[in-house]
Amino acid sequence: MSKLTMLVCLAAMLGYGQNANPHANDPQAAETGRWTFRIFCAPCHGIHADGGRGPDLTRGTYSVGDQDRDLYNAIARGVPGSEMPAYADRVDADGIWRLVAYVRSVARRDTETVQGDAAAGEKAFWGKGGCGQCHRVGGKGSGIGPDLTRVGRQRSLKYLRASVVTPDADITSGYGTVKVLLKNGKSISGIERNVDNFSAQLIDLSGKYYSFVREDVTSISREARSLMPSYETVFTPTELNDLLAYLVSLRGNR
Repeated sequence: MSKLTMLVCLAAMLGYGQNANPHANDPQAAETGRWTFRIFCAPCHGIHADGGRGPDLTRGTYSVGDQDRDLYNAIARGVPGSEMPAYADRVDADGIWRLVAYVRSVARRDTETVQGDAAAGEKAFWGKGGCGQCHRVGGKGSGIGPDLTRVGRQRSLKYLRASVVTPDADITSGYGTVKVLLKNGKSISGIERNVDNFSAQLIDLSGKYYSFVREDVTSISREARSLMPSYETVFTPTELNDLLAYLVSLRGNR
């Protein structure tokens, strides 16, 4: 990184000394921020900021804090322990404040709330759903799939519902499916751990780890599907709401 780039990043992180948004309640600034949001933020937070792979920002309350400075820092520096990267090297301080203005402009209090019973959902998660065979919550469960310890902070309710019902729709980065066809005709599918020009490493749902060299197999391919099954017909609508209530409650304190 050049000295100039470092200075730009530092200036953005510091926000030129601002503690409150200089563009607060400025509709024009929010509109400018909306276009920046669509370029950098919409892929994770949704085109209308109502969530997806990233949290629903229309709720008006945020895990990083609810002050303008908190939102600014989260955008400029990223959020440790999450998929939120730093944007200080891509958006200047004024642009970040305009992003904050846009986020404030879309905040509302009538967002969807989960209707289920979190305690019942916890039982379904570890029992009927067998979710702990692939997922970890705190120190319990398996690390085959994504860690769900803080998923209630990291994902919107809409995203969680889609992940349970239609898991192929948006596969979490790093958890894609790899299929290896052996020379004896047998195929093995698992979660990708690494694939390059020479080899592939994957882990199946039983937790067994495999490593293959390309020259020893017929083919290695990535597949646009998740190994996680759909639970749409596994759970009743009530049980599904209970499960979602449990997932929403997971905020890193279990």
